[in-house]
Amino acid sequence: MTKVLDLLDIQGNVIKAYGRFSFPCARYLLLRIHHGERGRAFVAAVARQVTTAVTWGDGPGQMPKPSATTNIAFTFAGLQALELPEASLRGFPPEFVMGMKARKAILGDNGPSDPEHWDPVWQGEQVHVFISINGQQPEYLEQRYQWLLGLIAQSEGGVSLLHGHCGDNGVADLPYQPAQALPENGKLTSKEHFGYTDGIGDPVFEGLPGPARRVEGRGKQTDKGWEPLATGEFILGHIDEAREYPPAPAPLSLARNGTYMVYRKLHENVGSFNDFLDREGSRYPGGREQLAAKFVGRWRDNGAPLADAPDTASKQDWDRRFAQAAPAEKDRMLSAFTFDHDADGAKCPFSAHVRRINPRASLQTTPGAFDTPGALANRRRILRRGLPYGEVRDQRRDDGNHGIIILMMQADIKRQFEFVQQQWINYGNDFRAGNDKEIILGNHDAEYPSRAVLPVAQDSDQAPYFLRNIPRLVETRGGDYFFVPSMTALRMISEGSVDPT
Repeated sequence: MTKVLDLLDIQGNVIKAYGRFSFPCARYLLLRIHHGERGRAFVAAVARQVTTAVTWGDGPGQMPKPSATTNIAFTFAGLQALELPEASLRGFPPEFVMGMKARKAILGDNGPSDPEHWDPVWQGEQVHVFISINGQQPEYLEQRYQWLLGLIAQSEGGVSLLHGHCGDNGVADLPYQPAQALPENGKLTSKEHFGYTDGIGDPVFEGLPGPARRVEGRGKQTDKGWEPLATGEFILGHIDEAREYPPAPAPLSLARNGTYMVYRKLHENVGSFNDFLDREGSRYPGGREQLAAKFVGRWRDNGAPLADAPDTASKQDWDRRFAQAAPAEKDRMLSAFTFDHDADGAKCPFSAHVRRINPRASLQTTPGAFDTPGALANRRRILRRGLPYGEVRDQRRDDGNHGIIILMMQADIKRQFEFVQQQWINYGNDFRAGNDKEIILGNHDAEYPSRAVLPVAQDSDQAPYFLRNIPRLVETRGGDYFFVPSMTALRMISEGSVDPT
């Protein structure tokens, strides 16, 4: 039986990556609650404009696409400030209660990524509420922002907007974090500042609206082919891959159709990336662009996966077929690949980004050991949202204000985001790579230099290539853990009617 989700009860940013729906610009706001009752009244006013996950359309009875979207989430301290019952608060998991800064050792946020270096807005223990606004056009973004400022003023001191986001020219007192899709040749793209196409392989799970074909490469691998992942891997109150309900606070109506969001502001060291790529690319047999593809597992120009286009010759053939393909086939070519024929990492290295983030079934060392070949990876999948921020004004420098805001949704922060960050990004043992870190996101340390091995096929005449002294390419500049309530839970929170008994 096909699972049907109550899309009117789920916040829209959980289901939709707004950038793919023609919302290329965003503002992310952080707020503090000073008075419980007035704070709840503010939440009630925001909730009336919160964008749900309902499918948009122009036909009879369909919901038209809004000009701007609004979504809201809360830290544990924010739920306390809104005066949720103690029994409900005790049901939230320890990592959410502690927050991101307290988990820095697990996440590898050290050196330049240490919370002491984060944007001023993240200093102290002041963040209670996250509100995102996405717009089809900048003017719609501004209109929704002014509406929100009006609600804050009407709260009569119950809620305040926090300043301290870093902007251009060293300004560190912005009232929101701006973000926007990056242009290329006059057109907006899905690329980030290193030049890679982002957000191709977002997971597909049961009940998700959209064409069934999107499950190829985005769901889970089974003996029947690609199938959707269990809903409970991403949304609370639903069965997960273990055939269990994910841990959640009481009552069920508070948790069901909600999720947890990880907010990360990641600064990209573009100068270091280009220097490293130039230095190593001049020596690497495949050249600079093939080496850039090895860093991530996809070619930078169009996202072609190394698993299917591992070298220049196969890439040319892939490009030819891609140019002639229909949109559905293009989508399949970008996502419906495995590492079944790349057990030694000769095509896509074990330290490449896409292989670390979603190993597909490549962690299974004994064929046939599991009914579901990707069982070791299916419980680590994460929904990715967000947009780039800033502009790179000098490709030779690391300083400046540019990177990506990444919003990650999952039912279990510890099992999903924290595991991937600690065990797959900053450690390589599961990939038979020892201490080798993921090339792009790893917390590379000059005191203990990182390396990565780029294997070759066993029958190759070439030797493996060793990347040495990998610089830290990405630095954390802020973030926290948030609870994204359902629309039902938002009403309960705003009414003060949460009853865990």
